[in-house]
Amino acid sequence: MAAQKPGLVIFDCDGVLVDSEHIANAIIADAMSKVGLPISAEEAFARYQGGKLSFLRIGLEEEFGLDLGPDWVEDIYQRQFDVFRRELKAVPGIADVLERLKASGVPVCVGSNGPPHKMDVTLAVTDLLKYFGKNVFSADMVGIPKPAPDLYQLCAERMGVPVERCVVIEDSTRGATAGVVAGMSVFGFAADTDPERLRAVGCSEIFYDMAELPQLLGV
Repeated sequence: MAAQKPGLVIFDCDGVLVDSEHIANAIIADAMSKVGLPISAEEAFARYQGGKLSFLRIGLEEEFGLDLGPDWVEDIYQRQFDVFRRELKAVPGIADVLERLKASGVPVCVGSNGPPHKMDVTLAVTDLLKYFGKNVFSADMVGIPKPAPDLYQLCAERMGVPVERCVVIEDSTRGATAGVVAGMSVFGFAADTDPERLRAVGCSEIFYDMAELPQLLGV
């Protein structure tokens, strides 16, 4: 349990705020299969959870000698957005957590590998954008995605809170690693992730239901 209320809670977006990972990775799997790289949605989730799509494209092109073209990434995003607008839901219980933090006066922000225009869609359709306002930060702003710590360091800097007073909420090992390397406490949300993998990269708390989070945060 957190000894005191944190100075800032930084939320990853996909899989923590919005239940988007399985939708997104099913579309990634389909796009990969269409270019001769067959993969199941489940395997795509296991491999690419918490990753950045533009870096996935670079990696696939280098590994397989492909030229996926300049529109491959954006085409995937547009397909994802179409489904998100019809089907995307907030992670169960997250609105209650955000309300508790708001009532307790604890600042919050979003730190995601996803581009800003993706969060414009996912946070809007789930009615979560109202909790964050302009405090939504993307790896696009630092040029390097998680597991590098740069994004989370930017979050702390922009929000004016020392890294040691920040708590990161993550569901992926990439993101958790970023928070740990940044010098922050990281709480691992293990609803869809192997908890031992999250512990192995340094998460100080593991939880399975958002209803557990307020107590862990001391709010």
